[in-house]
Amino acid sequence: MINFDCSAPVRLKGVGDGFWITIDPFHPEDVLKSEIDKLFKNLKHLAINASVVIDVGDAKGHDDLIENLKSYLKTKFEVAKVSIPPEKRSIPTEQTRQRDLSKGWNHHRSDVLMLRGRVRSGQKIESKKHIVIAGDVNPGSEISAGGDVIVLGKLAGKVHAGCPNDEKAIIFTLEFKPTQVKIGEIAAAGIDEEFSAKPEYACVEDDGIVVKDYIKENPFRKMPWPEAI
Repeated sequence: MINFDCSAPVRLKGVGDGFWITIDPFHPEDVLKSEIDKLFKNLKHLAINASVVIDVGDAKGHDDLIENLKSYLKTKFEVAKVSIPPEKRSIPTEQTRQRDLSKGWNHHRSDVLMLRGRVRSGQKIESKKHIVIAGDVNPGSEISAGGDVIVLGKLAGKVHAGCPNDEKAIIFTLEFKPTQVKIGEIAAAGIDEEFSAKPEYACVEDDGIVVKDYIKENPFRKMPWPEAI
């Protein structure tokens, strides 16, 4: 049995002659136990004398919770052995990267809104975090994001990044032609002059919004190795 819901507090999969439980340790203990009950009741006799691994991902400082869950599993479901994954001490950076890539970021949550297609006039797209649009944003449309706005196409509508007050956010697009731009609480009029279609991004500098050539400046170059957003 496998629980495929990556946002669930507890996820279960069969491994060899036992089971691997991935938990989100930031949920209350009673919630985690309730979710474990639901999953293990479906296993019926298969849980008896099984080996179980409890995995909290990269979370630290949850030893008491893990010990409580170990005792709970042994007492209620008669599992034979409960352990945690081998510690990952002194893992080289490249190994860590490959490990995370192989997981496909399944142990992370993300509030990024990603859309594919054209945003038409009259449409309004909103997200509490970042927005990624693979398509054009037409005049008369509105985009509002709590974080960055990335448009893999032409941006020609109204756009607000860092809503309501994050002035570190950026607006990136392959063709920059918005009717109105706002980052955090700073707003600017759209671009009226002739322009060449090229990747550009807008950011806040000296209390104003500036538009820069992405190829020359590349704001992403300064960012650390990928993290889940």
